[in-house]
Amino acid sequence: MKKYSPPKAKPSRERIYELIRSPVVTEKATLISEYNQVTFWVPLDADKFEIKAAVEDLFKVKVAAVNTLRRKGKVKRFRGRVGTQKETKKAIITLAEGQSIDIMAGL
Repeated sequence: MKKYSPPKAKPSRERIYELIRSPVVTEKATLISEYNQVTFWVPLDADKFEIKAAVEDLFKVKVAAVNTLRRKGKVKRFRGRVGTQKETKKAIITLAEGQSIDIMAGL
């Protein structure tokens, strides 16, 4: 398996604001905040290195790890009509000791 190497260039300012779409505010996301983790919706083409750079630049924190997961769009029926849910990707950011992000405050 091929190892990824971090990109040399930092993402542009426009790309940084595009990468962090919104925080995920669910019961599970609130529970993992006890372990110094924050969850954000991100674009499907975002990689871990870009996400880490964006979070560090926007919130001025030190990121320890970035985990991403992708949810495939599913076909669902509603009142006999077929529709599809959209594909989504979220990133779980683990912050370094002593760091925190208040997601309710905004940027």
